[in-house]
Amino acid sequence: MMVTFNDLRKIFLLENLTDTMLGKMLPFVEMRLFSDGAKIFRQGEKADFFFMLMKGKIVLEMKVSERINVSLGSIKAAGSLGWSALLGDPAYTSDAVCVEPCEIMAIQGGKFQELMERDHDMRYGVMKIVVSLLKRRLERRTDQLLKVIENHPDLQRLFQSD
Repeated sequence: MMVTFNDLRKIFLLENLTDTMLGKMLPFVEMRLFSDGAKIFRQGEKADFFFMLMKGKIVLEMKVSERINVSLGSIKAAGSLGWSALLGDPAYTSDAVCVEPCEIMAIQGGKFQELMERDHDMRYGVMKIVVSLLKRRLERRTDQLLKVIENHPDLQRLFQSD
């Protein structure tokens, strides 16, 4: 299945890019199909590809011990994942698991970085969205941490007055 301009335009991260910018990306983007339960990448694997979800739903999970996985959130259509590849990190920091059949566009992280290095307006457009997405994630994680602190019996005692 070929990737089109219209496919790229549907991705939130790319919404600030012009047709010329998308045209530079298009030859390097490939469509991949995954079934329900398939792992797109695993925590610790080399972060080669950046992914953009066309259809389906993906859950991000992190292994915190041999018996415990923590869900970090879900990605819906128009969302992106595999930030490690985009930001130059050597390995993915979580597992990405399809919870329904998925259509995903993939681009090599190094190639995407190279395109943005040559076109600073493209880099600015992408990074502007990255900053807003990461800000929302940080706010969500902060809320989660505060709820854990509020609900943990040992920690509750620290906040109670005598």
